[in-house]
Amino acid sequence: MAPADYRILATVVVAVHLVWILWVILGWLFTRRRPWLRTLHILSLIYSILVESFPFPCPLTLAEDWCARHAGLTPFRQTFLIHFLSELVYPNVSQTLITWTAVPVCILIMGIYVVRFRRRTPEGW
Repeated sequence: MAPADYRILATVVVAVHLVWILWVILGWLFTRRRPWLRTLHILSLIYSILVESFPFPCPLTLAEDWCARHAGLTPFRQTFLIHFLSELVYPNVSQTLITWTAVPVCILIMGIYVVRFRRRTPEGW
């Protein structure tokens, strides 16, 4: 593949990463009375908590780095969120702040599922 192809692939992986983040944050809005989607979202939340809490990299970040290297670009030296939040919104955002924000947001969303489960009806939750 040519470097331009890897740049396109890197852009696609970045787009998938952004969609993943939106899914984790907003997926609960689409899961009512959809058990398979709800299960997928709960697993996504658990996975996101683990990735933020423990020192193993997100596979999407690894894929972005790999594509960037093959495209001749400098790969990120930080996590995906840190890189883009730093570049686009908040200069000098620390990994600790991201973790201390992302994990509670995921736990809060899990709380939404607990409330839904407690208020479930025979039609579903």
